[in-house]
Amino acid sequence: MPPDVKVFLDRVFRNIPAASNPPQTFLFKSWEVDGKITNEGIGLMPVSAIDPEKLIARVMDVDHYVGNIDYVKECRGIPDPRFSPPHAVRFYQYLDLPMISNVHHELVLVDGGTRKGYRYAYWYMLEPETKRLDPNKGARSAFNIGAWIVSPKAVGYALSSWPMREDVGYLSWKAMTSGADLAAKSTIENNIKGMISWTKKK
Repeated sequence: MPPDVKVFLDRVFRNIPAASNPPQTFLFKSWEVDGKITNEGIGLMPVSAIDPEKLIARVMDVDHYVGNIDYVKECRGIPDPRFSPPHAVRFYQYLDLPMISNVHHELVLVDGGTRKGYRYAYWYMLEPETKRLDPNKGARSAFNIGAWIVSPKAVGYALSSWPMREDVGYLSWKAMTSGADLAAKSTIENNIKGMISWTKKK
């Protein structure tokens, strides 16, 4: 696990209750971190019942994000001997964010196991591979790490990200940084709802 991912996850887990004490309503927290362009954030949504193993299996199924996860227009696993499915997978993802910009990157998604009573999976960006992507297709991410966190009674989503400054104009930069901080609560809530819906499909 890269060091910046470890400290990110430490902060995330400090900001959520134990799995045995799920929130009664949607819980959202965000915080500033020195040196980061945007805030880190975590949303945790109570559910009546969900299978943590099935949700994590959906999270790891990157080849079927399109059509199941909002704004994902292209997503595919990339064979890489460094990362062995189903425990870890390297993948390419292209997002179409309405009224903001298109964003793409290469990420690694890892099944993290269990922590604090939650099943979780986390991802981080492959910087050299992302830098080699075509900026004319969409803005390349400059930083992107996050996690899915799930218990039978709650589903959480945490994120820290921003685009390469040279790939976007001034308005898009503002929308994807300060604007993203303002919209983070609703964006995270919608992402969680989408993953819950996909998990409950037959």
